Amino acid sequence: MTTASYPTTPRCVTRIVTGQPVSDGAGVKLNRIIGQRALDTLDPFLMLDEFRSDQAGDYLAGFPNHPHRGFETVTYMLAGRMRHGDNQGNSGLLSPGSVQWMTAGRGIVHSEMPEQEDGMMWGFQLWVNLPARDKMTAPRYQDIAPDKIPQVNPATGVAVRVIAGEFEGVSGPVAGVATEPVYLDVSLDADASVDLTLPAGHSAFAYVYDGSTLIGVDADAQRVTRGQLAVLGSGDHVRVAAGGAASRLIVVAGKPLREPVAKYGPFVMNTPEQIAEAIRDFQSGAF
Repeated sequence: MTTASYPTTPRCVTRIVTGQPVSDGAGVKLNRIIGQRALDTLDPFLMLDEFRSDQAGDYLAGFPNHPHRGFETVTYMLAGRMRHGDNQGNSGLLSPGSVQWMTAGRGIVHSEMPEQEDGMMWGFQLWVNLPARDKMTAPRYQDIAPDKIPQVNPATGVAVRVIAGEFEGVSGPVAGVATEPVYLDVSLDADASVDLTLPAGHSAFAYVYDGSTLIGVDADAQRVTRGQLAVLGSGDHVRVAAGGAASRLIVVAGKPLREPVAKYGPFVMNTPEQIAEAIRDFQSGAF
């Protein structure tokens, strides 16, 4: 007889990191949370940016053609519209609530341009490392419409969109990713709380993008406010709770690769020699 496994070890907050303002692309203003001095990486996560502005000058220039090799980019839109295109003829529109999980693999040149001239543009881009065996795989996309992302309501006042991984027996639409990610978008009404199961061996973080959230259990719980990321310690679940006002956050986990990382702008490989090869391939038009 098989005994059911239940979460027993709560994760606590080990660090709180505040995002830093940066600009990228053709001058788009961003809040960089992972990939800055205070938190360079969180294996397998290489970068996390939040873009949020209702000022067209902050985002209108977008991200013109640029290359990637050796990792995955994950774009999650909360508001606004972004048009994607690449040098292989692929094109798509990211609308509010949609996700694009792009595996750059051996190389791609693409652009991400706003398809609006005013209004709110809000969302996230996460960079996820690829294991050495997959860095030169063929590029691919998982473009996921808002209505393809399931929502679970595990408790009163709690809504969880399951983008990747599994929660409460519901699987997200993202599939076939080497780091076995969990990506949850959690909405909490005032005074609501929920325990979120996470794979015990995964690195994990929670980023609060609206309001403030109490993360952890009892005396170990810490208040994390908008624009802050909580690095989560080991365990198999995390408790998140709103105070007297509603809050929203993303909770993300991934299997650490524990491999050497060589980074140079849009290229992420395992050795400096592989970075030099990526630059040569890009310059020679091999992407």
